[in-house]
Amino acid sequence: MIQSFGSSENPKMGGLDGYSTGNVLVIMPARDEAETLAGVIRALQDQGLTRIRVVDNGSRDRTPEIAAQAGAEVISEPIPGYGQACWRGLQNLPPGVEWILFCDADGSDDLSQLPEFLARRADCDLILANRRGSAAGRSALSPVQNFGNALASKLIEWGWGYAYHDLGPLRLIRRTALDQIGMRDRGFGWTVETQARAVECGLRICELPAQYFPRRGGRSKIAGTLSGSVRAGLVILGTLGRLYWRQIWGGGNGCDGNGRGVARNAPAARASDRWVLWLSVLLLGVGAILALPHGNLVRSPEAVPRFWWGMGVMNLGFVLSWGLRSVGGLWFWGVAIATRLILLGMYPGDDIWRYLWEGYVQTLGFSPYEFAPNAEILESFRTPWWSEINHTDVSAIYPPITQLGFWVLATIRPAVALFKLAFIAADLGICALLSNRFGFRATLLYAWNPLVIYSFAGGGHYDSWFLLPLVAAWLWFDRPYARQYGNTPPLFHWLGSALLLGISVAVKWMSLPILGFLIWRALVRRKLGLAILVIGFGLLPVVVSALPFCSLQTCPLIPTDSFFVAYGRSAELIPHLVAQVWPASRESNRIYAV
Repeated sequence: MIQSFGSSENPKMGGLDGYSTGNVLVIMPARDEAETLAGVIRALQDQGLTRIRVVDNGSRDRTPEIAAQAGAEVISEPIPGYGQACWRGLQNLPPGVEWILFCDADGSDDLSQLPEFLARRADCDLILANRRGSAAGRSALSPVQNFGNALASKLIEWGWGYAYHDLGPLRLIRRTALDQIGMRDRGFGWTVETQARAVECGLRICELPAQYFPRRGGRSKIAGTLSGSVRAGLVILGTLGRLYWRQIWGGGNGCDGNGRGVARNAPAARASDRWVLWLSVLLLGVGAILALPHGNLVRSPEAVPRFWWGMGVMNLGFVLSWGLRSVGGLWFWGVAIATRLILLGMYPGDDIWRYLWEGYVQTLGFSPYEFAPNAEILESFRTPWWSEINHTDVSAIYPPITQLGFWVLATIRPAVALFKLAFIAADLGICALLSNRFGFRATLLYAWNPLVIYSFAGGGHYDSWFLLPLVAAWLWFDRPYARQYGNTPPLFHWLGSALLLGISVAVKWMSLPILGFLIWRALVRRKLGLAILVIGFGLLPVVVSALPFCSLQTCPLIPTDSFFVAYGRSAELIPHLVAQVWPASRESNRIYAV
């Protein structure tokens, strides 16, 4: 009796529902798979795939006979190696083959999902089964396999800027795309080379969550033993290292049919890309060093032109980076971290002295909302840097989570470097979120931006604290897989985004209008209950974090009676222009709340 693995009883899934299969060739490496091979071939045939090529990779059982009896074409490849078998199967392809499906012969792949693969061909060049995309698939993989796949996927993300989830064997690839890649590996590095090179070649890549089953028979050549798993891991790491080295020094962006990395098929452009990267990195680093000694812009006006010379050099490097066609994770993070560490030693802007003071007085038991820095009760606690504090006659205006953050840092030590490091940590968190969603190259606009680097690492502004939850709220609400739920994301996307926005509001008030946007989105959908929940979750962080500073009688989070709050402005151009036609606007800042 022949057992078909991965077939479905559902008649809609039993065939390919009108999708053309005549242009698909299945290539199946096999060695000593006599127990399972016939069932896998039958499952493929049940799905309408009749062009099946089994590559016998040195079997000592009846694998080739069973494959031929089941109706598959059998090709012999005595040299062992998964990549060697796949490469042999690609030789002398029959006419009309436009797609290649690679699958295993051990019955572990869920072939009933092939209709989903075939349906995505118009939009994709490489379609991969993501075994780790389902709980059943993850549980079927051994701990070593789960770890190895996660590690290799993360290394590809760092080196090539694309986040895969699995290195599964079930994959459908366009024949012309495979020609572009120009595979070189002849061992177990075949799968990882395919995926890394697919990113370099700019292929359209799709990963589909897939079921995965324990091996139905025979013995695994890789995952069955610890030594085999270790050898496979070393091969994968070596392959990634070789590919990354080739990408950096050989110009791996773009492809030709021989597997050589090129930039738009032009060797000169390939070399140009490499030099642009090096020059951009050099200018960013040199500019940061030039600007480093000239950060005291408030008290030393003569430092301003020297500061801008350094910033100008950094900006030149930043603008050059826009021309990069790709950037690896090591370059991305190396420059992002190094430039911030250089400016860590810069003399900060005057805001940071206010942060230090407000954290410091909290450690003494005083509320910064109740006492301005020049309050008589605090006079005996003034520090050597007290004179650096701005607006000493105004009590705190920073929201409560910010004050709690200042208190935590001041408890450790009220030091500029410590506060800056806390701001840089949040800043790098934003880099991580954006690069995970948009890739390293696109995130250069933020991560290598001199204004961003100076603001948090050099000037020591705390704004990264409110930007981090704000960006997280945006990405959480707009997660790509939310589309499967229709036009309205599920409830946890709304409430998770509202909570993150609330944290951002409780760090800096300017995020509040965006919470209003989320409420408006709910009301447009005529979901009053959802809008109320969004309001509640959005205000919850503010209310909870304000409890230590408020009582039943008073909650002085904003000193509305101070001249600074009523009339002080950090950006004056628009208010100045408005005042020319509306003099009354000079009387209050409230009209600019919009």
